[in-house]
Amino acid sequence: CKTFQLQALGSTPFTGFLLQAREVGGQSPVGSFTLTSGATQLLTCSQRPVSFQPASFAQNFRTFWVSVTSPTVTFINNSTGGSETPPPSPTTTTDCGVTKVCFSQPSDCDPAVSADCYFMSAMMLSPSDAAVRYELTGPSDGYVSFGFSDDQMMGNDDIYVCGVGSDGLVRLQRVFSTGRTTPQAVPLVLTHIVISCCFTSMNSISTQRSTGLKNSYYLLFAHGPSSRGQIQFHTATFISTDKVHISRPQTIREAGQPPIIRAHGALMLTAWMTAGSLGMMVARYLRGMAKGQMLWGKDVWFLVHVVVMSVTTAATVIAFILPFSHVQTWSEGAHPVLGCLVMSFSFFQPILALLRCGPQHPLRYLFYWSHVLNALVIKALAVAAIFTGLKLIDSSPDQWLMKVMGGFVSWEVLFFILMEITADLLLVALFLLGNISFLVALLVGIGTS
Repeated sequence: CKTFQLQALGSTPFTGFLLQAREVGGQSPVGSFTLTSGATQLLTCSQRPVSFQPASFAQNFRTFWVSVTSPTVTFINNSTGGSETPPPSPTTTTDCGVTKVCFSQPSDCDPAVSADCYFMSAMMLSPSDAAVRYELTGPSDGYVSFGFSDDQMMGNDDIYVCGVGSDGLVRLQRVFSTGRTTPQAVPLVLTHIVISCCFTSMNSISTQRSTGLKNSYYLLFAHGPSSRGQIQFHTATFISTDKVHISRPQTIREAGQPPIIRAHGALMLTAWMTAGSLGMMVARYLRGMAKGQMLWGKDVWFLVHVVVMSVTTAATVIAFILPFSHVQTWSEGAHPVLGCLVMSFSFFQPILALLRCGPQHPLRYLFYWSHVLNALVIKALAVAAIFTGLKLIDSSPDQWLMKVMGGFVSWEVLFFILMEITADLLLVALFLLGNISFLVALLVGIGTS
C-alpha cells in the first residue's frame, strides 16, 4: 500500500485533479485507490474506476495541465514483521462449474497438476460493475491466448494475449483481430515455458456483431511462437463446442473439427495414400507384368491407370474446394499453400496426358519424363500437405496421427524399393493391404479429432 500526495510547484494552487496508476509503458489502469480525504472521490468512466498516473491538474476552466507523470513507483511489502507478500493462488480447476467457466485441453486437465495443460477460466466478480476475473495458462514457446467469438472461426474476435517479453516480465495485452490478419502483440521471446496470466478485466466484450457481457460467445484458445516481438501463426487452437455465457459457471468441452474439414482430410488421404499410389504402381510396374492383355482395344494396365488416377484427381478437386467453401477466405500457414500446389500440378497432369504424342513419336520421351516427374512432385507435395494438415487437427498428447503418417511414408518407400528389385503381384497385394490399414487408422483419427 502506498500513500500519494499531490503538491503544486510554486505559489499557484490547483483546484482539481484526476489520478490513475499505470504500469510503465502500459495504457490500462492497474491497482485500486482508497480515499484518505473527504475532498476527493472515486470516479467511474467507461465502467472503470478512474485514478490517473499521467495526472490532470486544473487551475481553472481555462488553465490546466495533462499527462503529468510521476517518478516510477516500486511496490514493496511494508507489513509488520517484514514477512513477504504471499504469492498469488495457483491456477486450478477448483470451483470449475461452481463459480467460474472453465475451458481446457486436454479435457478436464488441471494446470495445478500438469504443466502440459492449456487452461482458461472466467468468473464474474460483480455483475453490477461488470468485473470479470480471468485465468490463462499453458505451455508455449511464445504466447497463450483466448478470445470471444460469434462463430467457431478466427476473425473479428475479442482476444487476450499473455506472453513473456524481452525484459522477462509477463505481459498481457487485449487485441482485436480484424478478418484473419495477425493482431498486434507485445514482444515474446522466451522458449519452452509455462505462461500464466491472472487478471481482472472491466472491459466489455466486443466482436463487432455482438457487444456486452450479457451475450453468449464461443471461446477460442490459441498458442504459438513469436519472432522479434510479433506473435506468429498459432501452432494449435481449440474451440468450445457451444456458445458460452461467462456468468453461468460450467466446464466447457472442446469442439471437434467441422464435418466439412474432416471430409476434406478423408478425401485427400484416400486420393494420395491409396488411389494415387496404386495408379503410380500400375504404370511403373504392372505394365510389364500385364503386357499384351487388352480390353476394348487398350492395354489393361493403361485402363486401370487412367481410371484410378481420374478418381485421384476428382477426389483432389473436391477436397480442395471443401475447405474454401467453409472458411471462405485464405488461411495462413504452409498447409493451404501446399494444397494449392497439389491442386495446380494435379490439374495439369491429365491435360499433359491428353496432349501426349504417339508411342513411336521421336519426342515421346519428353512426355514420358515430364509425366513421371510431375507425378513425383505431386506425390511429394501431397505427403507434405497431409503432414501439415494432420498437425493442425492432431490434438492428442503424443501426436499419434503424425506418427501413423510417418509409418505410412516409410511403408511406401520400402515397397517401392522392393518393387524395383522384383515386381510381383503378391508384393502389390501386400502393399495395398498395408496402405489401406494406415488409411483406416488415419480416417478414424480424423473422425474423432
